[in-house]
Amino acid sequence: MGCMCAKGVVSGHKLPGKRGTGKEREPKILSSKRSSSSYRKEKVVMEVDNGSNEVTTPLISPHASLDELKPVGIYTQMSRPIIDDGGTGGVEVSHQLTDCVFGVRNGVDGAQVAAGWPSWLTAVAGEAINGWVPRKADSFQKLDKIGQGTYSSVYRAHDLEAKKVVALKKVRFVNMDPESVRFMAREIIILRRLDHPNVMKLEGLVTSRVSGHLYLVFEYMEHDLAGLVSSPAIGFTESQIKCYMQQLFHGLKHCHSRGVLHRDIKGSNLLIDNNGNLKIGDFGLATFVSTNQPLTSRVVTLWYRPPELLLGATDYGVAVDLWSSGCILAELFAGKPIMPGRTEVEQLHKIFKLCGSPSDEYWTKSKLPHTTIFKPQQPYKRRVADTFKDFPHSALSILESLLAFEPECRGSASSALQSEFYLAR
Repeated sequence: MGCMCAKGVVSGHKLPGKRGTGKEREPKILSSKRSSSSYRKEKVVMEVDNGSNEVTTPLISPHASLDELKPVGIYTQMSRPIIDDGGTGGVEVSHQLTDCVFGVRNGVDGAQVAAGWPSWLTAVAGEAINGWVPRKADSFQKLDKIGQGTYSSVYRAHDLEAKKVVALKKVRFVNMDPESVRFMAREIIILRRLDHPNVMKLEGLVTSRVSGHLYLVFEYMEHDLAGLVSSPAIGFTESQIKCYMQQLFHGLKHCHSRGVLHRDIKGSNLLIDNNGNLKIGDFGLATFVSTNQPLTSRVVTLWYRPPELLLGATDYGVAVDLWSSGCILAELFAGKPIMPGRTEVEQLHKIFKLCGSPSDEYWTKSKLPHTTIFKPQQPYKRRVADTFKDFPHSALSILESLLAFEPECRGSASSALQSEFYLAR
């Protein structure tokens, strides 16, 4: 799913050093850093260790079935197809999700402990590692640090057995806090459900028997989209932008078809290799689609957060990822973030100025918690076409859809791939 048209952007120009050096960039994608408005703070601190008590586990099969990855007794509704229609399918709240996921099969699994897993992990999150086979951690050689977030560090490392370079995301849990372990285990379960060329693949885990260390092993990607956008040496052509966005939409289509909402699409979470292949990373805020549980609105980095979340929506679906994708598309053409708000109030005001404010009927019928607080005193006209008048016409067409104020008007990843943006010559 790589785009040959993008190779010149990555290899034909001198890039600004390692990932993470851009001046106006969001936190690194492989890190587990949450935005300041995130609904929960993990009790995780950064620590580097390569002790002999660590083990690594790869997936037994990269093509495990959904039933194999589905927690026993949980997500029974996931056996039905998930419709990628840009509607308002509900999503479970994080703490409800994790409590449910691991409420059925908690407890130390003797077989898992015998296989090399620490009891602190199997006691809380045995489902996340079910079916995985451990291997020694000394098969990895750390090379250098490539990223750092509030809750984790990322290292470039050499997999001595596979003879390739990988990325190691390292976190440590304070006092083996069960809730923090469950939080990370949810991300692992979600990653195991996904298998697509445009989604970062979890290749294994490294854990410690005696201390709360955990590494997530990923394939290594040289760059991220935010770093490329912020580099003065980089300039994207229309064909390159189409190529990157096509890969993003393909990745989202796969996630949504597997019942997963990413909920933090932004440039620093879109990794790119030297061949122009784009992969969606950092599923720390992702969740499974549900139809009977409320969800938290405290997700998605502020600049890419859709209006319904700013207004406190607790029932939403794939449209939140589509809005963020629209922000990315405009950012690639503009060369900078299009709505860099500093507060939620300012962010919503920027959205009103660009996308227009809803009708009085919308505000009257809306049941969102913050409508009375954020309703503008005067109506705003939609100015997407005027603001981005220098963009190609086909790009304006898809932007009008992706940046629709009403979630149901944004379409889906599938419809985006069939839009005029890709059909126009």
